[in-house]
Order: sequence, then structure tokens, then C-alpha cells
Amino acid sequence: MNIALARVCASGAVVFFGCVLESHSAAAQEMIRLDGSSTVFPISEAVAEEFQKTNPKSRVIVGVSGTGGGFQKFAANEIDIADASRPIKASEVDACRASGINFVELPIAYDGLSIIVNPENTWANEITVVELKKIWEPKAQGKIMRWNQVRSDWPAEEIHLFGAGIDSGTYDYFTQAIVGVEHSSRGDFTSSEDDNVLVQGIAGDKYALGFFGLAYYTENKDKLKLLPVDDGNDANGKGPIAPSMETVKDGTYQPLARPIFIYVNTTSMKRPEIKSFVKFYLENAAVLSEEVGYIPLPEKAYQLGLARFESATTGSMFVGGSKVGVQIEDLLEAEQK
Repeated sequence: MNIALARVCASGAVVFFGCVLESHSAAAQEMIRLDGSSTVFPISEAVAEEFQKTNPKSRVIVGVSGTGGGFQKFAANEIDIADASRPIKASEVDACRASGINFVELPIAYDGLSIIVNPENTWANEITVVELKKIWEPKAQGKIMRWNQVRSDWPAEEIHLFGAGIDSGTYDYFTQAIVGVEHSSRGDFTSSEDDNVLVQGIAGDKYALGFFGLAYYTENKDKLKLLPVDDGNDANGKGPIAPSMETVKDGTYQPLARPIFIYVNTTSMKRPEIKSFVKFYLENAAVLSEEVGYIPLPEKAYQLGLARFESATTGSMFVGGSKVGVQIEDLLEAEQK
């Protein structure tokens, strides 16, 4: 399935999945609204497409405003489900609480953040976590500007950085995993909430380096180059490791492997179409997430997630924010004890 962030209706208006216009006929249908992470978007889009085949009375609208933007809409009660590429923050929980909104947190797949360069880059074939921190930490701004400042045998050419927008859960997780402080990095890089913009930027710049989700690399690998990452921990395997279904699932691709989520408004859960959609999502996430380039959770994790949804277990398993290196099934199992 091609990862596209927008589709064009016959009318010429660009809207997100489903080409649903606010008409009288659409308003009479059962509307299910999702918004948030561009990373989770391809999975939610695929689920929505399959769900509507057997539920023609329901119309599913999937938007992309970044994880942070999605949570803002969620707290404003504008959507039923928030797509998120990181756990909900304490400030976002507070915003939901202030609006009288409660939620169920559901992991739906794993993702590996990819470190990407241009295919014409012949000097960099792998990179270390230490080097990534040297490039991206706040004090690097205005100082680490050339490739040879990262590794002496790399060329004395400018390094052009591309990364997820600051409202993105991908940005939050990357900074936590690499810099050590969430939402902390240099600011002089080209950023976007739209991963396709990052793909285009790196594909057109020989001296570029950037990061985004594995699915967007897989979709565009003919025009990008993937750098394996060495975390310096021999316990995870010796030397640099590239993200793949196997290395993300078995935990050897660290520290850039992460779970991704949907958050369901508990008031919306009272509607039969929402219950049906979320159940369908969890029952089909393994197959559909793999279809669009993501890594399925273990089957037991989906079973535990479905139990979490059906029992309306509210709140987050990630108090304090993202947890680098976590195995989601361990958290779900611990919750059952």
C-alpha cells in the first residue's frame, strides 16, 4: 500500500482518508475521527479502509497533525481516537482531565526510527549513538556543521540535517533516546510533521542526514540510504545494527525501536461503531501494520490490549513519558498482576 498523506476527491478538494466531505449524506453516517501521528497514519489508514468494506454505514476520517497536534484535538474533544508515536505526556493528560476526557491507551505496533542519508553519500556506512548525540544535542548548534567534525575521515562538507517536527512524537522519542532529554536538540535543522517532505529533502541533497520511521524508508529505499546504528552495547549484538522487522522485534536495534499507539476517548467508546472499529483495529493490526512497513507486536500483546480495551482500563502505562528499550508485552503482563 502506498503511503500517501492525502487523497484527492472528485471535487478537487484535498482531504484525508476516505474523501469524506461534510455533506448531509455524510453527516447521517456514523463518523469515526482519528488524528495525530504521521507515523501511525499508514496503519490507521489501512485499518480504516478494511473496516469500511464490511461496515459501510461508518465513515472513518484519518488526519495527520503530528502526535502533539493530535493530542490537542483529543483534549478538545474534536476526535474520537488519537494516533501517537510516543506515550501521552503528563501535560497532555492534564489537558484531557481539564476537559473531562478520559482515555484507554492501546499499543498497536513497533517502529524503528531510521537514520537516513542520500545514496550519493559514499563515506558514511554506519553511525554510532555517540556520534548522533554529537550532531543533534543543543550545544551542537552553530558548532558541529561539517561531516569531518563528526568523524575525521569524513569530508569537510556541510552537513544538512532533516528531522521530525517538534510537535511530532518521533522528535520526542528521538531526542529522548539520542540526546537523553525529551524535546531537546539543536534547532538549525529542516523539520516537518510530514515524513514525505523529509524523504524528498534527503533524496535531493548529497550532504543530508535525517531520521524518520522505518516504513517511510522502506517505501522510498530506492532513493535513500539507511545507516546501521551502533549503540555501543555488545549485549545487543556486536557492531552497527540496521532496523528491520527482526532487529526491532527482538530488541537488538537500540535505542531507536519504540512502540506506537492509539488513544481512545472513553465517552466515544460508548458508541457501537467505535467499539467495533477499535476491536477490528486490534484484531487486524498485526497483518496491516506489517503490510505498510511496521513491525507487529507479539500476538499475546494484542490479546492483552484487547482485554485492556474491553475492561476500559484507563490511564497510561508510561508514567513520566517515553521509556527507551521497553518491550510492550512486559508492561501489559505486569498490569495484569
